[in-house]
Amino acid sequence: MTLMPLPDRAASDGFPRCLAELLELCRVHLPDRTAEAGESESEQRVVLRGALGYRYRDYPDLPEPFFDALVRAAVHDPNPSFNRQFVEPLLAAFGSRRTREAFFEVLTTGTNPERAGAARAWYWTSFEADDDLRDRWNLAMLREFVANEDLDVRRCVLPGLTLDPAHYPADLHPLVAEAVRIARTHPDEYLRHRVELQVADPED
Repeated sequence: MTLMPLPDRAASDGFPRCLAELLELCRVHLPDRTAEAGESESEQRVVLRGALGYRYRDYPDLPEPFFDALVRAAVHDPNPSFNRQFVEPLLAAFGSRRTREAFFEVLTTGTNPERAGAARAWYWTSFEADDDLRDRWNLAMLREFVANEDLDVRRCVLPGLTLDPAHYPADLHPLVAEAVRIARTHPDEYLRHRVELQVADPED
């Protein structure tokens, strides 16, 4: 079965502010690495990539003000591939645990667009350790998918959701079954398509 891409989501009203905030931080703290930025999003992304790095060995040490700014940018970025340019500097400068805790906080307390964005940003941290936090994240994602009827949240949560009951305590197996039922019977084609891939191969 061919993998259907995650449908586009609308750009957050706050994303341009996130870019502007990061550009200003780069001008103040990384002036030698920060070129002049144009007004378009693509031009600003290029400048930020030059300042923040795009390979692990190129990432600079970042002072504390960058942490929240990078988390916000990663969460509000509508592009599930480009948000990597904000997540990886977070991991390099502030560590896996703190970065993942921040995304967990957004998933469990943010607005629906922020929760969807946190689920997308988490993907780039999924190869990190912290087994206890991964278990908490999986449980939070399962509950979010079942309880939150927002379509964008469900679309963004499902690709990272473990649907193998063996990964959960026995008392949560009915919740896993409910998540599968919701996805299989949902009017959204993407959810119906994606769940069949994940039930067939839970590690996908």
